[in-house]
Amino acid sequence: MTAARFSTDVYAQRLRAASAAAADAGLAGLVITPGYDLRYLIGSRAQTFERLTALVLPAAGDPTIVVPRLELASLKESAATELGIAVRDWVDGEDPYRLVADALGASGDGEPRATAVTDSMPALHLLPLADVLGRVPVLATDVLRRLRMIKDAAEIDALRKAGAAIDRVHARVPEFLVPGRTEADVAADIAEAIVAEGHSEVAFIIVGSGPHGADPHHECSDRQLQEGDIVVVDIGGPYEPGYNSDSTRTYSIGEPDPEVAQRYAVLQRAQQAAVQAVRPGVSAEEVDATARNVLAEAGLAEAFVHRTGHGIGLSVHEEPYIVAGNDLRLEEGMAFSVEPGIYFPGQWGARIEDIVIVTADGAEPVNQRPHELIVVRH
Repeated sequence: MTAARFSTDVYAQRLRAASAAAADAGLAGLVITPGYDLRYLIGSRAQTFERLTALVLPAAGDPTIVVPRLELASLKESAATELGIAVRDWVDGEDPYRLVADALGASGDGEPRATAVTDSMPALHLLPLADVLGRVPVLATDVLRRLRMIKDAAEIDALRKAGAAIDRVHARVPEFLVPGRTEADVAADIAEAIVAEGHSEVAFIIVGSGPHGADPHHECSDRQLQEGDIVVVDIGGPYEPGYNSDSTRTYSIGEPDPEVAQRYAVLQRAQQAAVQAVRPGVSAEEVDATARNVLAEAGLAEAFVHRTGHGIGLSVHEEPYIVAGNDLRLEEGMAFSVEPGIYFPGQWGARIEDIVIVTADGAEPVNQRPHELIVVRH
């Protein structure tokens, strides 16, 4: 599948916002090496090597890309040319870190202002850059976090398409859940379906049958599916231009035990209540507490062993995190999972997960598959 990116004006707006945020933070600027931050800012999928590639974004002034001459081709798929970003290529023997300092406007005289770097910058670049700048850079996370948390219209459209694509995969899952087949067999079918339904690749597949469903991060194994199994299926992947899907549904091979059905019904209420709690001004921890309180009232508090959700976008897991202790107030445009689960070690587990986007007055789920325990009959 051909790599895609957004229109040039989307990246232009992001660069302006990032530069303004750096200025507001009193920084000299940002230095962004390959990774999700660089992809967010200019659509580049360049990789990190021992030779430095970096977008230099001064708080005041025009951006520059410092790149090894032999890696110039890595910029072709990005929006760098259309954006008119200056390119300063270098060859072995030159000091690329001095080029970064020059692009920032750092003179080396007096007390330099702090420079912020992406959290994925390797130490082999961070340390020599610190030497040239005269101080250790700070992380750009605080500067970029709000920009990446608040999705723009193009990102929201991409997340909707990713959600619809993974819904189409879940619609096919029942045909794969046949007693006698292994979790690995099912995972292989799902992997093929994820790509067939429009994703560029597979990010993760969890097929947790029977007692394996009680492990939230179980992947798949050679365990054979059995009649009566409860099966947790958590799947996702990037959808061009790289925005991820992530959705969990729980299946029952044959009619579930009445106690399983009763407990699952509580989980379904907890997930629905948490989604309904989402709106601007509500804190992340309040959404978490909403799901947790429903389960606690039914005596299932100890069965819910993880946070209620995580942000999603270019990364499968990013801010905001929907967890106790996070008093961040939700804002329109934030996107995250709502995924309470219940787990009974050695027996079974269940989880229901939707990606939701915060709207002006509530939440828009991008996943529309049924939330009920899905009974599979063959």
